Amino acid sequence: MLTRKLGQHGPVTSAIGLGCMGMSDLYGPSDRAAGIATIHAALQSGVTLLDTGDFYGMGHNELLISEAVKNVSREQYCLSVKFGALRDPFGNWSGFDGRPAAVKNFLAYSLKRLNVDYVDIYRPARLDPHVPIEETIGAIADLVKKGCVRFIGLSEVGSDTIRRAACVHPISDLQIEYALTSRSIEQSILSTCRELGISITAYGVLGRGLLSGKWRPEQSSRAGDIRSFIPRLQGQNLKENMELLDVLREVALRHGKSLTQVAIAWVLSRGSDITPIIGSRHPDQLNELLGALDINFNNDDYEILDKIADLVRGTRYAAVHMAHLDSERG
Repeated sequence: MLTRKLGQHGPVTSAIGLGCMGMSDLYGPSDRAAGIATIHAALQSGVTLLDTGDFYGMGHNELLISEAVKNVSREQYCLSVKFGALRDPFGNWSGFDGRPAAVKNFLAYSLKRLNVDYVDIYRPARLDPHVPIEETIGAIADLVKKGCVRFIGLSEVGSDTIRRAACVHPISDLQIEYALTSRSIEQSILSTCRELGISITAYGVLGRGLLSGKWRPEQSSRAGDIRSFIPRLQGQNLKENMELLDVLREVALRHGKSLTQVAIAWVLSRGSDITPIIGSRHPDQLNELLGALDINFNNDDYEILDKIADLVRGTRYAAVHMAHLDSERG
């Protein structure tokens, strides 16, 4: 397994991270045993970065990770935890809370569920529009001093917010959607992060399953699957976006790889400061995804793959959720 350092001040982790969200929430029914087996397989393969959020399954995901790593040395894995998203008893989203008191409360519950003394990277899931980012980051910085958090990260925020946060405390990485179908960070956010020595941990690298070539539209109709609300996976948008797979398939055939592997390899190729987070739910699926590590593209490959971003149709979230993305404001 290749390794990458998250920012100038962050930890060294595996070059690919494991996104654990789907093991508990938001992609339809999940299998607890399969989730634990996937985490075990990831650790055995050299994957050290485990990404979660305290709101994934309303705590279920943290408990699942805790069970999976209970016999694993704490130094063998790196926990990246998002916080701040508020949900009601029915799983609906009701805002974000970045108040200092709330930050410390959220962490206390995460440490208990994860059964650890500290988390490696702690980050607000979204910007709280009612709380200055300096106050939120300041509260996490206090937790760093107390040893409860090692590093501070950000998620889905724009350049101005990144700069303001970095003035309070060094930031290890920005977690944000980055894929062949989602390249808006290249407009300004990526250059800002590189100027400040902040890495990118990229999620959504498979376009919510679209780029795998295995996902079918009817899957999004399952209860609890967020893809049923994503515009680029609906109606005419989806029909046109499915045609993009022909572009991806051309490069995959050249390299004798799957569409999934090419999509992940493209993100890996964008720089040593970019670490893709892949959302596997089964060990067999994980093994395929790790096959992306040995692909090397040439200029012709890039020229073909660059067509995808220009052709994709629809936004990456529904309008109500796009409104919460500080990153979409630059």
